[in-house]
Amino acid sequence: MLTNFSEVSLFSYFLFSIRVSEMKFIYLTLLLVSGITDSRSEQFEVVGRADPVFAVPGEDVILPCSVNPSVSVVDMRVEWFRSDLKDSQLVHLYDDHEDRNTDQIQSYRERTKLVHQELQRGNASLKLSTVRVSDEGVYKCFIQSKSCFDEATVDVRVEAVGRPPVITVDGFDGSGGFHLQCESEGWNPEPDLEWLDSEGVGLSSETTETHRNTDGFSVKHTITVYDSGKFHCRVKLRHHMLETLIITTTDNRFISWRTSVILVSVFVVLIGVSGILVAVFAHKNREISFERDQLLHSQKIILQEALRNLRTYIADFSIFSAVKVTLDADSAHPRLIMSDDGKQVRDENSQNAVDDGEHRFNYYLGVVGKNGFSSGSFYFEVKVKDQTWWDLGVARESSNRRGKLGLSPDKGYWTVRRRVKRYWALESPRSVSLSLRVTLQRIGVFVDYDDGLVSFYEVESMNHIYSFTGQSFNDKLLPFVGLGYQWEYDWRDNNPTPLIICDDY
Repeated sequence: MLTNFSEVSLFSYFLFSIRVSEMKFIYLTLLLVSGITDSRSEQFEVVGRADPVFAVPGEDVILPCSVNPSVSVVDMRVEWFRSDLKDSQLVHLYDDHEDRNTDQIQSYRERTKLVHQELQRGNASLKLSTVRVSDEGVYKCFIQSKSCFDEATVDVRVEAVGRPPVITVDGFDGSGGFHLQCESEGWNPEPDLEWLDSEGVGLSSETTETHRNTDGFSVKHTITVYDSGKFHCRVKLRHHMLETLIITTTDNRFISWRTSVILVSVFVVLIGVSGILVAVFAHKNREISFERDQLLHSQKIILQEALRNLRTYIADFSIFSAVKVTLDADSAHPRLIMSDDGKQVRDENSQNAVDDGEHRFNYYLGVVGKNGFSSGSFYFEVKVKDQTWWDLGVARESSNRRGKLGLSPDKGYWTVRRRVKRYWALESPRSVSLSLRVTLQRIGVFVDYDDGLVSFYEVESMNHIYSFTGQSFNDKLLPFVGLGYQWEYDWRDNNPTPLIICDDY
């Protein structure tokens, strides 16, 4: 028993010290456990994408990046950079709750975006707008918290479909042959270019050139041919293919084509020389301005006539195969309005009181021509100017016209399409996006039934659009035009502009 106050006080102090020590130990233990828990709670893994991300020039693409588990990264640092460039240059930076792109690569300015609402869900994917060929490369997504960091890689491949190949006659040799040069540009990655004869047999190129710039690859191949016939220049890239056909002949038509080229050159030189002479003479005597204008006007008419003849000779296949096409009103969808002469068709968005025969389109706004062809070749033209939603080409007479259609060769349709600002060739099994230099105004459709060929051309510019080759028709072919599906009406601009069958070749 404690017998005095000093002993009691000493014992109480001893007990108090023990309790304080225990409390400190418990506090330190809780602090340590809490720190370990917090540290573990911030552990995460950054996840990208194992497979390459494919992008198309001019469109937008999402570069995937997220954390696992899906914790918020709002309070973290998110950095996107190009690891394949020197010094791993910055593409986009998010730090301290805002975007900080002062040091961003100049070419990415105003084209990158993180969706801040998605950061709360652990999604740090980057949206890259208006893709360019130069955007192709290896990107890294780096995410850092106070106690943890990780990164993931995203491989971006830009797939650019170039311009349709252009065939030119690049001179003649002394043995009776002439050189054909085919060139196409704007592709990425490097495409395959090949020459084929009328039988589809590949021809060896004598010269091959490949160049690359910021817009992609350009390729150029040259061959020498000695016989008349059809020669195809085909450019292929993965699921895309563009082709141009040239028909050569050793008869007078080809000679006339060469003569026209010479005449055009002569006229251009004459106009240039006479223009200089007139300018000098006019400087000395202002009173002859009227005679000068008359002379230049006459020369302009001559040049235009020569150019018109040149176009006629170049397009000789259309001259000898042109047919008069009349649309079959009995096949037209009830919403379509036909002109009395069967040359024009438009959509009025209202049903007409007509019989719903088995040969009438009842879901797709289409119509076919009255007359079909089961041999030889034929050519017709359709004016599509100012209409932004259409399909046209040829169809088997026996192809299905009821319900939802697949406008592709395996369904009996060989067509090209426009939807607002985009053009497509409806191939099997998937459509081919067309990269065209011009807005299509008037389209020529050339069919060689025996060779299984359907080619499309922009008439005014004489640009090749697309060709279906090696086809098997096995039935009568009919001209075909259409304005899409009736349920697409609300997506369109309600454009009443008609599609017009042209006869003024």
